[in-house]
Amino acid sequence: MSKGKLLITGGTGSFGSTYLKKALENNQFDEIFIFSRDEKKQDDLRKTLNSNKINFYLGDVRDIESVNTVVRKVDYIFHAAALKQVPSCEFFPLEAVKTNIIGTSNVLNAAENFNVKKVVILSTDKAAYPINAMGMSKALMEKVMISKSRTLGSKSVFCGTRYGNVMGSRGSVIPLFIKQIKSKKDLTITNPMMTRFMMSLTNAVELVDFAFENANQGDILIQKAPSATIETLANALIEIFNSKSKIKNIGIRHGEKMHETLVTSEEMIKAEDLKNYYRIKADARDLNYEQYFSDGNRGKEIDTEYNSSNTKILDKKELTKILLELPEVQSQL
Repeated sequence: MSKGKLLITGGTGSFGSTYLKKALENNQFDEIFIFSRDEKKQDDLRKTLNSNKINFYLGDVRDIESVNTVVRKVDYIFHAAALKQVPSCEFFPLEAVKTNIIGTSNVLNAAENFNVKKVVILSTDKAAYPINAMGMSKALMEKVMISKSRTLGSKSVFCGTRYGNVMGSRGSVIPLFIKQIKSKKDLTITNPMMTRFMMSLTNAVELVDFAFENANQGDILIQKAPSATIETLANALIEIFNSKSKIKNIGIRHGEKMHETLVTSEEMIKAEDLKNYYRIKADARDLNYEQYFSDGNRGKEIDTEYNSSNTKILDKKELTKILLELPEVQSQL
């Protein structure tokens, strides 16, 4: 795509700041707008990058007026603003609704009103078969995007990405394990056989770039990723830091799954395999209910879901190599 003006909502978060630095290095856009409600992080980022290509806007996706103020100026949007931590959303589910669902609706409505060329929303594996408030709000965020994409015609493209846990990001388990190791405490794991996708921030950036270049109206793009058991992750970090910490099994917490799903079995029926990615196309049917009784997917059967237990499982040596490449780990060694 040609250069233009990009808006990143939640742009001071893990994804936003990583993408911003990469985009500046590669001169991908004429201007980049960072929209978030954290003035301290904005000030830190402003001082760190010191670029005249960046415009900082203080606001909240819940407030349509502040959203309109910045969206009217841009050509493209990466919507990363969200409440992401499972425990916080469990205790305050309406806050997750306001930010993850209504906030997304505000961004998409503004994008439609101001003829933004393309919007990529960022979702999570917890939106597939959701069992917690965060996942449920993200699942509905995806549905809002798909619903709005049906009415756009060709003037704008609304699409999404869905990815697993990003290693080292805010709220992930790796910083917790490193903190426990540094404090000479036991590493608390909920179940040794629990698996999680292992994706870096670089992977997340690659996925969004791929969706930006290749996603069609209403698509959700998913990057294939390896996974590891929590026990393997804990043992790898203990070895990397030459620690004598032990592993303590505390049991599964509320809102946790044994394995995370990136593509449900129902979605796999219509998913397009793009080698390193899956494309989930939007359901193109309308509200003519007769179609739901007369038109199905004849010959198609429910396929196996794509989850963190049936993807490639990393052993300790493979995972250690990946962990040693993470800035979050390197900075603590």
